[in-house]
Amino acid sequence: MAVDERQVAREVEGCVSSQVRLVQWLEEQSLFECGQPSLLPGWSIGHVLTHIARNADSYVNLLEGKPQYVSVEARNIDIERGAARPWAEQVDDIRESCDRLAVELSARATDVPSWNGTATLLSGVNVPRTVLPLLRWREVEVHWVDLGCGHHLEHLNSHYLRSDLRLLEMLWRARRPIGMTPLHADILKIPPHERLGWFLGRIQVDGVPPSGLT
Repeated sequence: MAVDERQVAREVEGCVSSQVRLVQWLEEQSLFECGQPSLLPGWSIGHVLTHIARNADSYVNLLEGKPQYVSVEARNIDIERGAARPWAEQVDDIRESCDRLAVELSARATDVPSWNGTATLLSGVNVPRTVLPLLRWREVEVHWVDLGCGHHLEHLNSHYLRSDLRLLEMLWRARRPIGMTPLHADILKIPPHERLGWFLGRIQVDGVPPSGLT
């Protein structure tokens, strides 16, 4: 498949911009403690913050052609070890890891050969390298909401929302039986940010089973 250079460049720019906005927002917060529960079951705010930082490092690995993480166990250990750090240390870590990733993404943004081929995620799924900027953009935008610190699905970046909804609906349809399988009418009725939340298992819609994508 030919690389859509303009789309990749847009998603690189969007991802990097969202990382910057997240760091700026975190720097302005003073009412939250890392030990407070997040919106993710079993994870504190500190777990989510540490994951955001280590995930940035994992995307540097993918861009360099390395495994995303050493292993599932190593990923989980790093998150547990980092979760109890104080807020300021967490924010510094996120800033530094996002900066490292921004350098790698920006250096490749218009370098078409960099986006040829596939990358293997920790789950074992192979994805086109062209979707890596969007997938990292998702990590930033959605985990920002998962912190449970006042940033909600309706605050998702509109450009990210449009791009990821296209990808998620395509993936959802690919898992359905052969033929045209429409989304449930009740899913089509809800606002786009809630539809994305349903795709990613962040919200439930009465009478509609989970998307199965997470």
